[in-house]
Amino acid sequence: MATNKRIDEPTGTETVGHEWDGIEELNTPLPRWWLWTFYATCLWGLVYVILYPAWPLLEQGTEGVLGWTSRGQLEQALEDVAEDRAPVMAAIASTPIADLPLNEERMTQAVAGGAAAFRVHCVQCHGANAAGSEGYPNLTDDEWLWGGNMEEIEYTLIHGVRHPGDPQTRTSLMPAFGRDGILSADQISDVTDYVLSLTDRGSANAAGAELYATNCAVCHAADGGGLRAFGTPSLNDAVWLYGSSEEDIRTQIVAPRHGVMPAWEDKLDPATIRMLAAYVHSLGGGEDFMEVAPPAEEADGDE
Repeated sequence: MATNKRIDEPTGTETVGHEWDGIEELNTPLPRWWLWTFYATCLWGLVYVILYPAWPLLEQGTEGVLGWTSRGQLEQALEDVAEDRAPVMAAIASTPIADLPLNEERMTQAVAGGAAAFRVHCVQCHGANAAGSEGYPNLTDDEWLWGGNMEEIEYTLIHGVRHPGDPQTRTSLMPAFGRDGILSADQISDVTDYVLSLTDRGSANAAGAELYATNCAVCHAADGGGLRAFGTPSLNDAVWLYGSSEEDIRTQIVAPRHGVMPAWEDKLDPATIRMLAAYVHSLGGGEDFMEVAPPAEEADGDE
């Protein structure tokens, strides 16, 4: 209360009039430097809300008289980076992919750029280390359905796998031998046993061998080695896309699964696609250039 105010004798300062258990509060003025600092921050805040975006409205915030935005700053920074990279990107795009390894500096740039693009566009399916998972191919081994040289990898990136709307997409189709009634349950068991025997995990049987020769060899080859002309996997190695157990193989024969990969032609520029091809090729399973038969429109499916 105002009536309780008094002058504190030791300090000569007036009290605020509050008292609690004998303790009183002095009405000490704020330091002048503190007041000027406070006034300066108020002035700075006022200038800021005039110059820069500050107040949120129903649809967007105030723009500020300078017209600056963090989004605009980001776009400008991206434009500057793209401008700096343009000569390298143009050089990679104009270099035939078969000639790219002949230029060590250009190849190094392509692999580095491909690694960055892979982390953005590919890790969701193939994993950060490109080792894949069930249903998603491992890109670090030397097993390739349609060929593992840079030209073939680039083709796959451009047109995708079973990508709807692209007539040049990689396509293979394995019949549903069980679901569609092509083979009986006993026949599927015989074929499963025979496929297991190709990797020494089962005993070959005459019935399974005959069924395999009649129904499977045309696409997977007589020895189970697969045929790249059809994009069919090898059945006589340790690499399996959907699992290698007896149940996994039986499931694939009964009702096969067919993976899909986007066609990146409409999503990425040619230089980025070429860099991705160079990076995937560099992961350890890439092959030298060689003649590979063009993909067939329909053939047997994934391992």
